[in-house]
Amino acid sequence: MTELLSIILAAGEGTRMRSATPKVLHPVGGMPIIGHVARAAREAGSTQIALVTGPKHDAIRKAVTALHPDVVHFEQAAAKGTAHAASMARDLFSKAKGYVAVVYGDHPLLRGINFRAVLDRLDAGLDVAILGFEPKDPSGYGRFITDGDTLLAIREHKDATEDERRIRLCNACILAFRAEVFRDLIDKVETNNAQSEYYLTDLVGLANAAGKKVGYGLAPENDVMGVNDRSQLARAEGLFQDVRREDFMKAGVTLKDPKSVWFSYDTEIASDVTIEPNVVFGPGVKIEQGAVIHAFSHIEGAHVGANASVGPFARLRPEANLGEGAKVGNFVEIKKADIGKGAKVSHLTYIGDASIGAEVNIGAGVITVNYDGYNKHRTVVGDGAFIGSNASLVAPVTVGAGALVASGSVITEDVEADALALGRARQVEKPGRAKEIFAAAAAKKQAKKDK
Repeated sequence: MTELLSIILAAGEGTRMRSATPKVLHPVGGMPIIGHVARAAREAGSTQIALVTGPKHDAIRKAVTALHPDVVHFEQAAAKGTAHAASMARDLFSKAKGYVAVVYGDHPLLRGINFRAVLDRLDAGLDVAILGFEPKDPSGYGRFITDGDTLLAIREHKDATEDERRIRLCNACILAFRAEVFRDLIDKVETNNAQSEYYLTDLVGLANAAGKKVGYGLAPENDVMGVNDRSQLARAEGLFQDVRREDFMKAGVTLKDPKSVWFSYDTEIASDVTIEPNVVFGPGVKIEQGAVIHAFSHIEGAHVGANASVGPFARLRPEANLGEGAKVGNFVEIKKADIGKGAKVSHLTYIGDASIGAEVNIGAGVITVNYDGYNKHRTVVGDGAFIGSNASLVAPVTVGAGALVASGSVITEDVEADALALGRARQVEKPGRAKEIFAAAAAKKQAKKDK
């Protein structure tokens, strides 16, 4: 495969988002917009990726590095246009072989196939290929000036004549070049335009003037939509979710109410999984075959084993791991805990920093008391144990296999296998004392009103 350097431009301020967070860090499907662009570049076969950001964009650089540690960073100190921004990556493109693709960093629905739409044109003999599309409303987009399959120029909307603004074929977000052509032309761009900026799109006219072969590829409008404000961000999220839902249903996943289920970019779901309405999957979720996710559950950073059941109204937090056939029921929260094969955690319970063995039964209202105000501690429950309702397991503590913890107990010491553990005081009754307590409380309340 031909070597490919992709230069991602993300130096703009994105002021229309009206946010302290840089535009390209707003998430779509649980991943920052810029992450989607970088992933598409990878899918297209990029051997190197350069990211051009502004002087106040350290957060962008950190976020991209976390996702793609080998991305090379460059800074555009002053906003002088897209061609000027691309030229910041000179250290890479000056030595590049093969192709150079320049892509705008605010297009979260891009895929590798969109890059291939122009890279394949280079493979076929073109020197320059630009990605185009036909939007429903072309207002604001640069127009393609063509002669058959030849792209003569890209006219920015502000610089276009009325006749040119009637053109439906518009500039999308990827410009691809043979590396030597890009090197020869990038410094020849001038600022004779309405914005007095160095337009990257002027490379088309320069390439034609130099006798190069210039053409274009096409992409669906949804794939190349950019995000400039909150409304467009919401639309991008909606389109992303629609694609994920269709992909999962085609793969054998049952969605009872598709529009109400929300996925992340990395959600993994096996066939024959059933998902009821109003379920949200955060990043890092894997669901094995035959599992059922009941309504109103929220899952992130978790693994759900085959034929397990979650919810309704359950929350699985990061590092929750449910074994085969395990059950986590209504209003149960699991965090950083292994729930063994066939174990049941059915009602109103918190299990955190724990290892729960196979076939364990956790009663309603059970709590693993894992935090001492400074540190987290672990609870271990052996196979086949039974934890009665409203018990508190004060970590660090181990309950042995087959043990029984009586309802309402506070367990602070290890319990042997097959033992019965009771950690509660004997019931004491004081006749008339409740009446005295209530009377005192009522008097105190009345005294406050009388002041």
